[in-house]
Amino acid sequence: MSPLIDRHGRTKRKLRISLTDRCNFRCTYCMPEHPDWLPRASLLERGEIVRLAGLFVDHGIDQIRLTGGEPLLRRDLSECVREISALRERGLSRLSMTTNASRIAPKARELVEAGIDDFNVSLDAIDPDTFRRLTRREIAPVLDGIDALVDAGAKVKLNAVVIRGDNEKDVVPLLEWAMARGLPLRFIEYMPLDAPGHWKRDAVVSEAEMLAAIGERHRVESVPRSHDPATPYLVDGRYPLGIISTVSNPFCSTCDRLRITATGELFTCLFSPIGTPLGARLREGVDDETLAAQVARAVWLKDAGYASRPGPVDRPLTMHAMGG
Repeated sequence: MSPLIDRHGRTKRKLRISLTDRCNFRCTYCMPEHPDWLPRASLLERGEIVRLAGLFVDHGIDQIRLTGGEPLLRRDLSECVREISALRERGLSRLSMTTNASRIAPKARELVEAGIDDFNVSLDAIDPDTFRRLTRREIAPVLDGIDALVDAGAKVKLNAVVIRGDNEKDVVPLLEWAMARGLPLRFIEYMPLDAPGHWKRDAVVSEAEMLAAIGERHRVESVPRSHDPATPYLVDGRYPLGIISTVSNPFCSTCDRLRITATGELFTCLFSPIGTPLGARLREGVDDETLAAQVARAVWLKDAGYASRPGPVDRPLTMHAMGG
C-alpha cells in the first residue's frame, strides 16, 4: 500500500499510540496536581488500538511507541503489547514504550517477552529532592524499575526535561549517573505543551546552555544527525548523548512521526491545534479503506511544524492526554 507522505515530502515511519491519559505522577510541566481524566468509555479498547495500529503498519509505519499517561496503568497492557507485536508479520520492525518506570519492576520481564524492544524512562533528575519537587513523587521506585528492566535484558534510554529554576543544575549529575551505568540519555528542552499560560520562554534551558554546562567537565563531540529528533553527541569519546532542541533548534524538516491519543485522535504534529477523530469514525462503523483515506489526507495536510509557528499551542488537550 502507499506510504504516508506529507506535502513537504516527509515520509512517516513512526507512530506513537497513547494507551491511557491516566498517570500516577504529577509532573509540573505535564499536568495539574488534580487532573480531570477522560471518561473511561471514551478510551480506545484493545481491539480498536490494534486495528488502528495495523492500518498504519499497512501504510508504511514500521516503528510504534506505546505511551500515556503511564502505560502501566492499563490493565490489559501485556495483551496490548502481544497483539501489536504480532503486526511484525505485516511490516512492524520495532515496538517501544515510554514509561515513568515506577510500577514496571514486577512486569519488566513479562513486557520484554511480550514484545517490547526498548523502553524510554522519564528521569528528570537524580537528586531525590529535585525529583520529588518536579514529579510530586519519590524516585526510589523509578530506580528500582530501571534496574528491573536492565536485569530483564531490555534496552533502556533515559529522557529528562530540563527547566530553568527546577533542574538545570541536575544536568551534569544526571549525565554522570547515566554514564556510570551505560544508559543512553536524552535531554529535552522545555516545550510549550502544558496548560495554556504556564509555559514561559525564559524557563527554557537551551541546547547550547546544556552543552556549555557539560563541557565544563567533559569533552563533547557532535555526531552526524539522522531522522531522530535528538541531536546526537559523543561524551568523552564513548558515551552517546542526545538533546531534543525543539525550541532553540527545531528539527521539523525531518519529522517522520505521527501520534494517536488515547481516544483515537490522530495528531500529525505534536503542536497541531486539532486532530482527526479516527476513534470516533471507527466506532461509527466505517471500514478500513475509509479510515485509510482520512489518515492519508490528514498526513498530506500536515504543516511545516513548530519551526513555522513557534510558541504555545492553543488547545484544551494537554500533554498527559496527548501522549508523551
